[in-house]
Amino acid sequence: MSGVITAISTGAAAFSATNIDDLVILTLFFSQVNVKFRRWQIIIGQYVGFTALILASLPGFFGGLILPRPWIGLFGLVPIIIGIKSLLTSEIEESDDVDTETDVSHQSLLAKFFNLQTYSVAAITFANGTDNISIYVPIFASSSWQSLLVILGVFFLLVGVLCYVANRLTHNQAIAHIFTKYGNRFMPYILMGLGAFIFLDSNSFSLIILGNK
Repeated sequence: MSGVITAISTGAAAFSATNIDDLVILTLFFSQVNVKFRRWQIIIGQYVGFTALILASLPGFFGGLILPRPWIGLFGLVPIIIGIKSLLTSEIEESDDVDTETDVSHQSLLAKFFNLQTYSVAAITFANGTDNISIYVPIFASSSWQSLLVILGVFFLLVGVLCYVANRLTHNQAIAHIFTKYGNRFMPYILMGLGAFIFLDSNSFSLIILGNK
């Protein structure tokens, strides 16, 4: 029983330490909810991105090797690209929203779940969490099968809690007003800044230097 409690506390502590910054990103996402960007797309994207982080960390449990940190940092280019794209397409006409609502209703169920919005959230979640891998790997490596399952259960439960809290924050009148009014304006810059930080913090420039030699 003590092993289960230890695994729960370890999972909760590790998740809190590595994912609190996702709260800001998720709150921004939920504040941009409209006809083209739904809450369930954000939630699914968050789970897909986090699952990818877990899969990238699992080699630590099996004693395998993972990508070198500079290569992982290349994922920082993803939010930069998405941020630039969002900046260039920030002016969207209302008529486009109406047309999109009609088109979405005719999409297949599979297409609704796996679309650009979902992939964008998943990609940003993964890019923002690449540092998590260095923390998850040793935790997984020191865990038994039972502890690993408990930790993963805690992780995925807390992903849902994180999404709920971020969504509730946008229902606060003051916070909702700020994020809704200014979210579209500073979201691209936050994404580009996030990507630049991930890229630089991972020393990914060393790959460029090596490539020029």
